[in-house]
Amino acid sequence: MSQRQTARIAVVTVSDRASRGEYEDRGGPAAEAWLRQTVTSPVEIVRHVVPDGREGVAATLRQLADGAGADLILVTGGTGPAPRDETPEALADVIEKELPGFGEAMRRASLAEGVPTAILSRQTAGIRNACLMILLPGKPAAIATCLDAVFAAVPYCLDLIGAGRIETDEKRIRAFRPA
Repeated sequence: MSQRQTARIAVVTVSDRASRGEYEDRGGPAAEAWLRQTVTSPVEIVRHVVPDGREGVAATLRQLADGAGADLILVTGGTGPAPRDETPEALADVIEKELPGFGEAMRRASLAEGVPTAILSRQTAGIRNACLMILLPGKPAAIATCLDAVFAAVPYCLDLIGAGRIETDEKRIRAFRPA
């Protein structure tokens, strides 16, 4: 199976307030900016803002993976312990395989940055068909910390699942691909 030369990436912000226009989405733009500074290969990046809630988030993830053909979906927000934070449950509803090491690495990196509440975050990642989905926190600084912690593994994961190929700026993140 050959990989598509232009990877499709979706950035989804999960926030009731941002979806209603009451709060400026800062997470989605931060994730996109991080990608644009790090990924050197051709990519198409689209952003979406959706309200909290398991069913709506799950429907968005399914549509992006299956209908829009996203290779990578970064989801910001909805990973805490609040009652409306159901993004991990939505992810569980749509993925075929969970990759819990992503969440472990992201929490470890946030703890190392001196964020004691990182243990409250329920970040994780998973695969649906040829799409990798990664749950991130909603704050721009935390998004950068978490992506810095895990992104070296993302290009090879995309290779393994037959998703679009991405290359990175080695000065920022050196993608690991076994010889």
